[in-house]
Amino acid sequence: MTAASFLLLAVLAGLLLWPLISGGPAPSAFLIAGLLVVRLGIQFLRARRDERLRRPASWALDILLIALIFYSASNQPPA
Repeated sequence: MTAASFLLLAVLAGLLLWPLISGGPAPSAFLIAGLLVVRLGIQFLRARRDERLRRPASWALDILLIALIFYSASNQPPA
């Protein structure tokens, strides 16, 4: 599970850094939010096995960030 979480973080970092490096278009906000939702699910599954990994404040912050990304993506005009 830890490797999957790190892999998702690496994919997210690559998706967010690539447009800055190459000058290409930014990835879809829905894709970024979807990957963050998957990562949050992995965090929940890990916390079920190990009680020390339960961090509700961190989860709340992640959920708030995901909600803001979905909100801003839904209010953007189509490209």
